Amino acid sequence: MNTQDTSPARRAEPLTRRLHWPMVIGLALFALIRPLFSIAGWSEVLGRPATPLALTAVISAVWIAVAGLGRVREPLLQLMAAGIGYAIAATLLSAALSPVLEGELRGPLTHPIALIMVCLTNAAWGALCGLCARGVQRMRHVRH
Repeated sequence: MNTQDTSPARRAEPLTRRLHWPMVIGLALFALIRPLFSIAGWSEVLGRPATPLALTAVISAVWIAVAGLGRVREPLLQLMAAGIGYAIAATLLSAALSPVLEGELRGPLTHPIALIMVCLTNAAWGALCGLCARGVQRMRHVRH
């Protein structure tokens, strides 16, 4: 995973250089299973609100496992970025599919404040997962 050092000079680097992009993008795209379940109608078939909540728990567990069991530096930063990446990907998915499925553009792009809130909410979700991943690393005595 991301094996660069976390010295003060490293922390002064721009965030874009500190991110492990393949992992961030992969985790963000993995989280798209949640809106895809909704789009496909599986969330309704399997039951709401249990299905979206269960999917969120599974996604969170995968994120925590990847960052906590891997040798990921700065899991809080990495998973916050994954949360924001998911927010952007889900917004783009909504923008692409809502006109086809519902006949008009729907979702966060129709309300700019909603887009900000979606990004903040998913950044917070990523941060919470990142804190949990850091806890897993500490329990495993992982040092960077």
